[in-house]
Amino acid sequence: MEKERLKRIRKAKGLLEEEEEKPRDLSDDEDEIQIIEPPKKRQRVSSSSNLRAPSNVISSNSSAASTASDELFWNGEFRPTATAGVEPRKDRKPTFRLTQVLGKKTDIAFAIISTFAEDLSWIYQFFERDTPVIFVTQPDSTGEATIKNILPNWIKTTAFLRGGYGFHARKNYSYKTGRLRIVISTANLVAFDWRDIGKLWLQDLPPSSSPRTFDRKMTEPFQYMMKRVLDSVNVKPALATMLKQDHPNLPVKSTEEICTRWDWSKVRVHLVPSIAGKHEGWPNVVLTGHTRLMKAIRDLGLRTGTGSRSKSLQLEYQGSSIGTYTTQWLNEFYYSARGESAQDWLDQPKKRREKLPFPSGLKILFPTKDPVKGAQHGEPGGGTNFCQRKQWEGKNFPRELFHDSKSRAGKTLMHTKTMLATFAENNGSNQTADGEDSETEDDSDIEIIETSIGWAYIGSHNFTPSAWGTLSGSSFNPVMNIRNYELGIVFPLKNQQDVECVAAWERPPESYRARGKEPWIQSESLYFQVAGII
Repeated sequence: MEKERLKRIRKAKGLLEEEEEKPRDLSDDEDEIQIIEPPKKRQRVSSSSNLRAPSNVISSNSSAASTASDELFWNGEFRPTATAGVEPRKDRKPTFRLTQVLGKKTDIAFAIISTFAEDLSWIYQFFERDTPVIFVTQPDSTGEATIKNILPNWIKTTAFLRGGYGFHARKNYSYKTGRLRIVISTANLVAFDWRDIGKLWLQDLPPSSSPRTFDRKMTEPFQYMMKRVLDSVNVKPALATMLKQDHPNLPVKSTEEICTRWDWSKVRVHLVPSIAGKHEGWPNVVLTGHTRLMKAIRDLGLRTGTGSRSKSLQLEYQGSSIGTYTTQWLNEFYYSARGESAQDWLDQPKKRREKLPFPSGLKILFPTKDPVKGAQHGEPGGGTNFCQRKQWEGKNFPRELFHDSKSRAGKTLMHTKTMLATFAENNGSNQTADGEDSETEDDSDIEIIETSIGWAYIGSHNFTPSAWGTLSGSSFNPVMNIRNYELGIVFPLKNQQDVECVAAWERPPESYRARGKEPWIQSESLYFQVAGII
């Protein structure tokens, strides 16, 4: 997948092709964007703004107008990345640049970074030559787990991945002068993702003031969830290898120490990973995929409830790749997004689940042809948004749920995977399939932690079954199957100002039906056809 992506970029730039193996045919893969670099445009980048991120969980005590690389974010910060060509942003939101995220390279003692698409020569320049780095990325076409030295003081590690593609989790751990910076980003470690598109959350953590003991029974806290993610992508043996080589004094010597060496008490977001593979039994199923999303929403006290006392959920999902949808999967995901029991979902007869109408509270955001053509790069900039004609014209495809995606930054496209979920008065759409209350829970079980009007998600997940997983089995023996590695966060929205701060798109989004619109399909673009990169 990665070799195919680089081949396309070389063709787009008119460069000579490198010798490479024949890539696997991905024409039927729903969640694999053929990432093509947009044309470059010289532009001064600034992040000046008088607006701030939502204050409830992701504010900082720093100035939003500051661009200093030594800013600290002890309470967390959520921002879009600086976008060349539309700075300052039309909506005046503050932004992040990679130099801000990483800070001074002389301060970095150690880093764990990960990406799907990569440009090693580009990212290498942001680190000192003697800084140890663990680089987590996509395996080759064999899909085998590997550990190898790739650059001075750099170890590359890949997790086992059936088929050799589907690693989309993006995280960045940097250990700087005693503190830990954690980053969850929608951007790959390639220049054009940071120049043109993206969104991220980061938080700085101070060292723990007192010794802490690792508890193997813990699974829910952010740091323990992150340890599980790191272990799943082969970081543990990579650490051991680095310690045996030239770095016996690493700031962290095991993934367990990530949970004990820093103070995580101010982290208010909930981690939502997808770990590729087959997961069986409720203790495992609720730790990954859309059932992990469900659990995080419940932990926030934001489940909708069922029956006549329930709240109606309005869900907007902005992504860059369209999946192959069934009514069963859309309702399965929507049920989890409501924070309702996956056990209740599986208790419903399969035949009934297969025949449910599409959830009326769901809006799928994807650009039509007009925003792509009207953006600063025109059609050549549409290489990071992927939908296939055969998907769109599928017999039971949910065309009525699609809404146009227009960036609030200005005339640019987005590579942000974001969900906005808000509550409304119940109109009956949130009831269980048989119109009755939950069999296993009572609405009195809902714990209201703080008053919120909804929640938001940002991360690497596109809106696809490959990213979020498919639930099967029974309520006694559930099974979650996931194809990709993904990573994101969920946090509550306290008011309408929080909603508008998180939204990267113009709201309310316009329905395709309003003007008979169709999605942008890059394979039908004359530019991509003539360039021979589709």
